Amino acid sequence: MSANTSPVHATLPTDKELVMKVIPMPADVNANGDIFGGWVMAQVDLAGSVVPARYVEGRMATVAVNEFIFKQPVRVGDILSFFASITRIGNTSITVQVEVFAERFRKQGQFVKVTEASLTYVAIDEAGKPRPIPRKP
Repeated sequence: MSANTSPVHATLPTDKELVMKVIPMPADVNANGDIFGGWVMAQVDLAGSVVPARYVEGRMATVAVNEFIFKQPVRVGDILSFFASITRIGNTSITVQVEVFAERFRKQGQFVKVTEASLTYVAIDEAGKPRPIPRKP
């Protein structure tokens, strides 16, 4: 993001579930002083696994990051809100859309969309092999 780019203030989604909130700390910064992208990716993976865990009823693994877009930098002290929804349920896999919004430390009540991602999780058995997802009535 260039120095002249102004983040667009966002409205929080109503079609997704709030699955996690976290505050990044100084130990999570990169060489530029922003939060390390890998840290954000790890948090998105955790948040994305919440909703499919209700369907899988057992072990699952992340098998794909279909899309990952960093829209704005994440800063120390931001309050990050992670929203997730299922976009597809297959025989053994579930795809989830995750959106991340930052409430800036010095501007409470103003949210900025900082990241969005699509991830796919697969239900696995004890041997780590794909297994069918139980069907809900």
